Order: sequence, then C-alpha cells, then structure tokens
Amino acid sequence: MSKDAYIHKVLPGSPGSALLFVFHGTGADESQLLSLGRDLAPQATIISPRGDVSEHGAGRFFRRTGEGVYDMGDLARATDKMVGFIRAHVEAAKPSSVLGLGYSNGANILASVVFAAPPLLDAAVLMHPLIPFEPQVHGSLAGRRILVTAGRRDPICPPNLTSRLEAYLRADGADVTVEWHDGGHEVQSNEIEAARRFLSATPVEGA
Repeated sequence: MSKDAYIHKVLPGSPGSALLFVFHGTGADESQLLSLGRDLAPQATIISPRGDVSEHGAGRFFRRTGEGVYDMGDLARATDKMVGFIRAHVEAAKPSSVLGLGYSNGANILASVVFAAPPLLDAAVLMHPLIPFEPQVHGSLAGRRILVTAGRRDPICPPNLTSRLEAYLRADGADVTVEWHDGGHEVQSNEIEAARRFLSATPVEGA
C-alpha cells in the first residue's frame, strides 16, 4: 500500500521520533486534529489522512446505513486500506514508536485497525468510539496501550457500549485506561489532559 493511499497532511517532528496518526470525525477533514496532535506530542511527526467516503458531503472513513449501523463490508475495505497506509509510513520513517488518536468516526477506524493489526501501533487514543459489534482481534492486544475517552451522556456513543468495548479490549490483553466526563459527544478538557499524560508515558526506544 502506498504512503499516498489517502489525501493527507504531515507535520514533521524530530528525526527518529514517534509517528502520531490522527483521524478526524465525520464532516471534518485532515486539518481537524493536526494542532491537537502537535500539542499532545510536540516531538512527533503527525500524519493526518482524510476520509475517502462522502456521506451527503460529510467526510468519513467508512460507510454506514444509519447512526451506529455500519456497512461492515466497507469497514473491512477501509481497515485494510488504512493498515496499508500506516504500514507504508512506518516502514519509510522507522519511528521510535507508532501512536494513533481518533475522534468519533476517526476513533472507530483506528479501533478497527487495532483489532486487525495489533502489532502496528504501540498506543492508541480512542475519543468517543462507537463499536456496535463484537471485535474479532487478529492476534493479541497484549502490550498495547489504549486510552478510551467518553461522555456519560453521549447520545451517539452510549456509555454501556463504551464499557463493553473496554471489556473486550481488556479480555484480549490490552492495557486500557478510560477517561469519562459528564457531558455528551464533545471533547472536554479532561480528555485532552488524559491524552497528554497517556501519550507522554509511551515508552520510546533508547530513552
């Protein structure tokens, strides 16, 4: 798979530093999380792909037929394509670590990549993911660090599904942290601070 499989933006970091892939939410584009990525991981190279699916003009990473009703065939297509995209960048950069951060639809495609290729990312931040199906993990998540952030009144990502996702991840060996706030689908400051702590704690080779 090509490094140019997706339209994307890159913010260069320090040579040999981490790669941080960021994945936008529905209706946004590759610019949405660039500045957040730089704020959270100042030394990393930030790579932000643009979703290749349009839902009535709103960019997404895979198709759906309704809120929380995914086109599973298209999710599989998108996951394979994204795994190849990430792998191509990793092979070219040979980074100290590989990190991911996604919000909403971006968190969903990132989670699907984690399920499909557990060794590919060292750590992932899933902000308001909605996984309405039982994940089939191809391998083991042992040694993978995952932060899930969520709202207790999120109308799009119900708390019970967040808790179910946490249980799935833990059962497969992942080191999971969950950060809640009392609001809805919006990202609040405690989530950002939790992500900052989480990413800064990721071990770096040679450190």
